[in-house]
Amino acid sequence: MLSVQQLQINGRRDDLLPATSLQVRRGELLLVAGEGQDQRTALALALSGRMKPSNGILSWDATTKTKKIRLSSALVDSPGVNEPEQHLSVRDLVTEDLSLIPRRYRGALLSKPWLKVNSFEDIAGLWIEQIPAARRLELLTALALADPATDLLVVDSPDRHSADPSAWLPRLQALASDAGRPLAVVAVVGALPDNWTGAAAVIGNSVSHPPEPEAEAAPTQPKPAAVVEPKTEPETEPKAKHAAQPASETTSAAHAESENLQRTAK
Repeated sequence: MLSVQQLQINGRRDDLLPATSLQVRRGELLLVAGEGQDQRTALALALSGRMKPSNGILSWDATTKTKKIRLSSALVDSPGVNEPEQHLSVRDLVTEDLSLIPRRYRGALLSKPWLKVNSFEDIAGLWIEQIPAARRLELLTALALADPATDLLVVDSPDRHSADPSAWLPRLQALASDAGRPLAVVAVVGALPDNWTGAAAVIGNSVSHPPEPEAEAAPTQPKPAAVVEPKTEPETEPKAKHAAQPASETTSAAHAESENLQRTAK
């Protein structure tokens, strides 16, 4: 099983490969989506043991040694790395690729027998640029599997040759499900096919984002102390020592006093 945890590769400014985690077993096809070609190629190189990651853990069958991972894997059609040159003929490409296989497996360096056994005689005389996308992938994966030590197949951006997933997806599914030679197959693509329901991952799926700082509460202004005004009693006029009497009572009193004076005068 291929297991990847927090795999990351430093770049000049930004990460060449942001932290990514995934796993794939033999007999399984894993599609990994990534927008940038540089990121896709960096991941493909790291998964196949061709580039040492800056951080993270990469293991294949419980080994983390880059050399063993490289010997067990094949990198297929990586742009700018090992994609076939357009001016090559299919026959020349086969001769070149067979020469890279360990001597104990490759036999005679003759392309014609290999092309016949693997049913590629019909395109032997064509230039690489003339081969349809589906046929191109069949040829390149067959060459990668000419080495019997290959158990892990990493295909870099097969969808760049055709927007139709049928040009590359059925071939990779067939390789992964081949009971006679179970392979772990990883295809790094620009976007997942709409109808894909199998295993999938996304480049950068393990990037940890720092928590956003909490908004600082606005300082609360202290409430002004309530001003307590002293209570003032309503002003009242001082009471007269003798309250004024009503006019009717005053008149009656004056009349009685007049009568008494008259009697005294008599």
